[in-house]
Amino acid sequence: MYEYHPLSGREIAIQKPAPLTIRAAPDCARFSFRIDPAALGRASEAFGLALPAKIGDAVAADGKIAVCIGPDEWYLIAPSAAQQAVERAFAALYDTVPHSLVDIGHREVGIEIEGADAALALRSAIPFDIEAMPVNTGCRTIFDKAQIVLVRETEQRFRIEVWRTFASHVWGVLTAAGREIELEI
Repeated sequence: MYEYHPLSGREIAIQKPAPLTIRAAPDCARFSFRIDPAALGRASEAFGLALPAKIGDAVAADGKIAVCIGPDEWYLIAPSAAQQAVERAFAALYDTVPHSLVDIGHREVGIEIEGADAALALRSAIPFDIEAMPVNTGCRTIFDKAQIVLVRETEQRFRIEVWRTFASHVWGVLTAAGREIELEI
């Protein structure tokens, strides 16, 4: 795992007008995964979670998250302790099912946004209607000027995956949005 986390220990906690918490997500294993969709069943077995087949769908269980972000592309998250097991399972699969599994854990960090005003905080820098985004969906999009993967985990909880080099910028925008929410601007 990568030692430096630019957001380590940071948290924004707003209590009014409604509770809103923005915090660095715990470190985890992250992968960019590409495969022929016809072999999705075998890939699901290797990952230990049924990978979604529809672009935009996301599934989560046992600390793992899988987001279908393209016709043959998935963003995978697993607990740090499971990284080597995931890599071994996909390596064993490669002889019979060609695919690409790339460790991107060194490149990205996560930010969790939770509370009644989570969508409002995100709306400040995302160019689409966040409120219309269904639960258990995700997409690659732009947050201000940074590319992110956005996952809506519940009605009031989102997760941003962003390149480490843009994490402080995204955090700054979220800090400003949180302050505006707090001041009811």
